[in-house]
Amino acid sequence: MPDPAPRRQAFFDCPSGASGDMILGALVDAGAPLDALRAGLERLPVAGWTLTAREVRRGAFRATKVDVEIDRHAHPHHRGLGDIRALLDASGLAPGIVETAGRIFTRLADAEARVHGSTREEVHFHDVGAVDAIVDVTGAALALDLLGIEAVHVSALPVGGGTVDGPHGRIPVPAPGTAELLRGFPVVDTGVPAELVTPTGAAILTTLARSAGRMPPMTVERVGYGAGTRELPGTPNVLRCFVGQAAEDAELETVARVETTLDDMSPQLYEPLMDRLFAAGAVDVFLTPVIMKRSRPGTVLTAFCPPERTADITGVLFRESPTIGVRWSEWRRHRLPREMVTLPTRYGPLPFKVSRHGGRVVTVTPEFADVERVAREKALPVREVLDQARAEGRRLLQ
Repeated sequence: MPDPAPRRQAFFDCPSGASGDMILGALVDAGAPLDALRAGLERLPVAGWTLTAREVRRGAFRATKVDVEIDRHAHPHHRGLGDIRALLDASGLAPGIVETAGRIFTRLADAEARVHGSTREEVHFHDVGAVDAIVDVTGAALALDLLGIEAVHVSALPVGGGTVDGPHGRIPVPAPGTAELLRGFPVVDTGVPAELVTPTGAAILTTLARSAGRMPPMTVERVGYGAGTRELPGTPNVLRCFVGQAAEDAELETVARVETTLDDMSPQLYEPLMDRLFAAGAVDVFLTPVIMKRSRPGTVLTAFCPPERTADITGVLFRESPTIGVRWSEWRRHRLPREMVTLPTRYGPLPFKVSRHGGRVVTVTPEFADVERVAREKALPVREVLDQARAEGRRLLQ
């Protein structure tokens, strides 16, 4: 039986952007124990660094500033993904923490590979391969674990502007790697001419975010403020982290609605197109008949997907259909917690999808492919097997 829906969650409100040290500062300010964080990070097989935290003011706000101080001459700055995975595996940290940190670095490697026309295995990180970034990423995974966070949600991210000096010379803001990480993620331009989102900050938040945009329904227990390094013109350089319990019953999430209208496609092509959309990350796909200009019949194809898969869904539509234009928007939706359970029935064990509201079972639906299989094997009407299996499942669960 799968785990129940996440209860304890964190919402990162990023009015001034995000970086690894700001995320760590907000989590420490929200209650992640600094001593336990240090003890866990000291299990990484790297030396010559210290983790400090102090209270500072950014504008009118009190916040926690976390710094990773290292001897930069004692450590290589150019590590590959394999090197970083080896460090994580050798740390002996809990498997969930190692897996989370590994996913973040893998996403970073994929972004850098796209920028440089390489592969994730060939990428050698610069700043993000340094010890301070390794501590930031692993520390974020560890701090979330220490706080018991089961789901992460993030506001839209301000991208900033201007240019910064990078390992390959002067580059525009957001940096190319950061821009890749932000694909499919909501961003805003607040007019601040500075790098507001670092590659490390973007990797952590976009990898872990279950939803992006508005704060989900939750009972707030703690609010933590993480300080950035610089003072920004006209805005306090802080990141807020709200920690609390998810609202009862329904999960709130952000999905992208991707649509195109077709009037010149063979009906035979819809089924393989829908299969490829699901393979690309769509959570739902449907067709709607419409009447277009000059009274021509047409079809609106709609796909819902996580926001970060919008580009993949759009690519499938351009490759697999004759469309020359795709539109998309973000939608908020509530989902009842659901789980898959296997129940004994007169037809043998069958898997059921079960959802609850207010602690009560509201839907009990047997997997239709198994219903069809049973009906075929026993030479029974499909409708009869479906109705009886559903009734047995509901009776067993109640």
